[in-house]
Amino acid sequence: MIMDFIDLKTQQSKIREKIDKRIKSVLDHGKYIMGPEVFELEEKLSSYVGVKYSISCSSGTDALLIPLMANGIGPGDAVITTPFTYIATAEVISLLGAVPIFVDIYEETYNMNPELIEPAILNAEEKGLNVKAVIPVDLFGLPARYRLIEDIAKKFNLIIIEDAAQGFGGEAKGKKAGSFGKVASTSFFPAKPLGCYGDGGAIFTNDEELAHKMRSIRIHGSGLDKYENVRIGINGRLDTIQAAILLEKLFIFDEELKLRNMVADYYRNNIDGNFKNPFIPKGYLSSWAQYSILAESEFERSEIMSTLSNSNIPSMIYYKCPLHLQAVFKKLGYGKGDFPVSEKVASQIFAIPMHPYLDKDKQNRIIEVLNSK
Repeated sequence: MIMDFIDLKTQQSKIREKIDKRIKSVLDHGKYIMGPEVFELEEKLSSYVGVKYSISCSSGTDALLIPLMANGIGPGDAVITTPFTYIATAEVISLLGAVPIFVDIYEETYNMNPELIEPAILNAEEKGLNVKAVIPVDLFGLPARYRLIEDIAKKFNLIIIEDAAQGFGGEAKGKKAGSFGKVASTSFFPAKPLGCYGDGGAIFTNDEELAHKMRSIRIHGSGLDKYENVRIGINGRLDTIQAAILLEKLFIFDEELKLRNMVADYYRNNIDGNFKNPFIPKGYLSSWAQYSILAESEFERSEIMSTLSNSNIPSMIYYKCPLHLQAVFKKLGYGKGDFPVSEKVASQIFAIPMHPYLDKDKQNRIIEVLNSK
């Protein structure tokens, strides 16, 4: 029998009765759009992250798009981000007619290298672009180096938009993911550390005016009433049923976070030197959206993934091709060799099962196969 890469069934069995009760409540009151559970969730998310305002929305992608729209990002503008991430991070920039400017990553953490931001800004300005924002990504659950990024953002008057799609629950120096920058986003895609049973996302900020504008954009640019439209917006609301499910999942989230870190610690202490384990800087906490390790080469990765598969152990690659080499971004003019660390990591990285309910027997099976190489 094939092992689960992410085990949502065990989690569901643990809270099924409470989830059923929550869903029944929504069916009973019938407020399927912007029902009371949506506002209850937003209040609890704000409290958890430690920000004043939380705006739920329809997906992690919209959670990035809405802040960009609210900050007036558009044609002629450029936004700094990383090429080693899911396409949504750069896609939303291009959707608004702005230009994604990539900077390379740290090999140890897979996150944006802040030392490369300033040269990228100067190069973009030479091309006549107005660099307005930076989107760091909290990849695989680990927050980026925000202290360094904040210094550069202040120097060049950049807006920081934290992409915490995978980072919700992570921490850096005592601050929760989702609380960095002017505004932050997260995703509640089912496979995320906090996931619903469909698509969902949330936006976080301490800026009251920005929060008001983003709430408007979320509902077609609405004004004081349903049919008053004061700006261009989108249909970006979170369904009430998904909010109800997330409320019950949030209740057990800290417990699951501890379990995820126990699973990660066991991997790190027992996977041998043939593979490079993730590095967590001092003072940081990962929410372990994935447990990704580096093989010695692309060939070695292919070999071990095949061996794992033959042992009924799933593995995945996040991400096989950096964004600067994707066909969709060909017009940006990047080529092979422009971001060597991202390219090297993409050729060696692979992820093994990671979830709160991964028991020691299954972990030992995975570790035994890895250490046999």
